[in-house]
Amino acid sequence: MTLRSRSRLAVSRRGFLIGAALVGAGLEIGFSKTGSAEAAGTFVPNAFIRIPPEGKIALVMPSVEMGQGIYTAVAMLIAEELEVPLDDVVLEHAPADPSRYANPVIGEQVTGGSFAIRGVYEPMRRAGAAARIMLINAAAREWGVNPAGCRAEAGVVLHGASGRRATYGSLIRSAAAEDVPQAPQLKAATAFTVIGKPLHRLDSAEKVNGVAMFGIDARPDGLSYAVIAICPTFGGRLGSVDDAEALKVKGVTRVVRTENSVAVVAQHTGAAHKGLAALKIDWVAGPDGTLSTADLERRMEAAIGAEGLTHIQVGDVATAEAARDRVHEFVYRLPILAHSAMEPMNCTVHVRRDGCEVWTGTQVMGRARQAVADATGLPVETVVVHNHLLGGGFGRRLDVDGIIAAAMIARQVEGPVKVTWSREEDIRHDCYRYLNSSKVVATLGPDGMPVSWRHRVIGPSVMARWLPAFTKDGIDLDIMDGADSPYAIPNKRTEFVRHEAPDGMLTGNWRGVGPTRNLPAVEGAIDELAHVAGIDPVDYRRRLLGENPRLRRVLDVAAEKAGWSSALLPGQGRGVALLEAFGSFAAMVTEVTVAPSGAVRVDRVVCAVDCGQVINPDTVDAQIQSGIVYGLSAALYGRITIEKGGVVEGNFDDSPVLRMHEMPQVETHIVASTEAPGGIGEVGTPGVAPSLLNAIFMATGKRLRTLPLDTTPLRRAT
Repeated sequence: MTLRSRSRLAVSRRGFLIGAALVGAGLEIGFSKTGSAEAAGTFVPNAFIRIPPEGKIALVMPSVEMGQGIYTAVAMLIAEELEVPLDDVVLEHAPADPSRYANPVIGEQVTGGSFAIRGVYEPMRRAGAAARIMLINAAAREWGVNPAGCRAEAGVVLHGASGRRATYGSLIRSAAAEDVPQAPQLKAATAFTVIGKPLHRLDSAEKVNGVAMFGIDARPDGLSYAVIAICPTFGGRLGSVDDAEALKVKGVTRVVRTENSVAVVAQHTGAAHKGLAALKIDWVAGPDGTLSTADLERRMEAAIGAEGLTHIQVGDVATAEAARDRVHEFVYRLPILAHSAMEPMNCTVHVRRDGCEVWTGTQVMGRARQAVADATGLPVETVVVHNHLLGGGFGRRLDVDGIIAAAMIARQVEGPVKVTWSREEDIRHDCYRYLNSSKVVATLGPDGMPVSWRHRVIGPSVMARWLPAFTKDGIDLDIMDGADSPYAIPNKRTEFVRHEAPDGMLTGNWRGVGPTRNLPAVEGAIDELAHVAGIDPVDYRRRLLGENPRLRRVLDVAAEKAGWSSALLPGQGRGVALLEAFGSFAAMVTEVTVAPSGAVRVDRVVCAVDCGQVINPDTVDAQIQSGIVYGLSAALYGRITIEKGGVVEGNFDDSPVLRMHEMPQVETHIVASTEAPGGIGEVGTPGVAPSLLNAIFMATGKRLRTLPLDTTPLRRAT
């Protein structure tokens, strides 16, 4: 497999699946037909499939690949209906063109929120099916036979009665004259030969042998290299810079200043780093230059008592609370988190008078293009974004601050310049998951089951900035995702208290988004109520699930596979958590051992998941595992702290992630389903923290409600 960038495609404004113009030496198959055939006999009905006269078929990927396996999954969807082997395709990065490549669920050219497969599952299959039908019809017309007697197989059209055969490449001239089917018949799931199979990732080999191109690998001709220092305080700015010594460093060509940063440009990265170290910089702190974590946490505590906007109201919570003596209140607190993607922030930009080229890896191709146009003052149609593989996104690359910074620097540099952030700049200038608190108030009936549930969520509204369509009446719908719980409780009320980060501190989406904020409180509180009621936590959840068979099924599978009822040794515990989000259902059981010193070792994590129709079970397993690693890193270590208005942590020594020797045994059990596909990239993360906290309680009898883990209360005398 080869990954290629398509830098220039004609832009159409006619919607997501759109007919395109003519191209040389290939045929693109789609849903609406525009233009006429050239002498070469080629035709382009849409922007996803190109069939050349000979050689591999090119598939253009509408989403971006950041390790989640979407390129392989999308290729499988198209190949299933097009009837071509995956060995016969070559994948291409889509250009920045929202008119063609917008995700239909979000309405933008965005990869995130586990919307990729949910958005393209049917459109990509329709693209493949339409292409197959056009090729079959073209062959039948050439042969003078009924298309019903023809079929496609492995990139060839066959006529059973006569034994005739024609490769797809030999049919492109004829196929260009065929009408594009507007509603092609799709295969039944029982006929799938590709979808649902555990196939190897198409991008793995090139990532192993070093051929794969990430954003940081871009090297256009004439490239200069820059490293950046950004004002260390939120809302601060650049004061003065003494660059005399930096300019003496061999290879350094210039020092570039922006409003809140300074960059050193050089002939290679090593010289740029030496030059940056030689700068004498005077930063001007902003109005929050004395802020500390303690200040922010005090503000958060005050917000917990504020009145919230009503998100969901079922029944009469106030009456239920007034009528019961058994009222229980729990407050769960979550820290500031950074993304710490493997590939540091980077972007290469070449600004010219007549246009601009950008080489990067981004989750938001269309936004990146517009942001560069705005930063450079160039018309957006003159900006070309070459997308590359992403070395991890996790929501960090849903924002374009790094791309804007690179464009502002490149405006002052002749030729292309690659701007690379150090790990320290990356962690200290992230788009953070900000402080989040949850206050849950629940009442129990005589049988120990909940009669009312009130959940107040306190945190920022990322969507008010990032995607206002995901807000309603002042409520951020993402941060509230799952706050009401999936349980059949007769009286429910969820509230949102908007509490923003200080000015200058960018907040954004973090893997698992809303459910990572709410599941610790929801599943922790349910576990606490089960303990109060004296009922096994799994049985308690079973009683509460009501008419939710898919969630009950994953709970049963996870409990069975984890051996929920089997005996445990002293200091061991199991915890469970359920998730209904992203169109998927999951149950997670975590096993821990807590030493007398309080040290927690995570031994095993069992996850049962129903994500609807599975595209590639290997991808599901990989995404659950990676989500667990990400969630465990945060639960055990994840915390960004603030002193003097800026972030303290700067690298993996003080902002660690899970090490290999800490990795638990992970089991993924896929519950078969023919329902529409749900998301999977986010699903493995939200359940980790609550199941871990619940397991620690079972092991020690001590309830922790604040992350990351402070194991001091778990110490016991020996």
